[in-house]
Amino acid sequence: QVQLVESGGGLVQPGGSLRLSCKISGEIPSAHAIGWARQAPGKQRELVAHITSGGNTNYRDSVKGRFTISRDNARNTVYLQMNNLTPEDTAVYYCRITSVEATYWGQGTEVTVSS
Repeated sequence: QVQLVESGGGLVQPGGSLRLSCKISGEIPSAHAIGWARQAPGKQRELVAHITSGGNTNYRDSVKGRFTISRDNARNTVYLQMNNLTPEDTAVYYCRITSVEATYWGQGTEVTVSS
């Protein structure tokens, strides 16, 4: 069983920054991808960034150049650095780990971008 716990959300003004953290515990599959997804009120959940076990990253077009996903293997933690935030980034952000065996989600952390 794998558990993911997100933290770092909060209220930030437009143009501000936040760093989200995803602490992973349990047996992590050797081949996997870890992603950050978000769900805004009334909208479908969408993947915004992911990083593979080999370190390859990919981003949704709307966050390219503003968001950076990274991982600290020693701490079993994945981060999402979010810069130049806009009200359109307001959502609950979820961490997800996927492998051929299973997909696990965290409980989410809320990000609100508002003046």
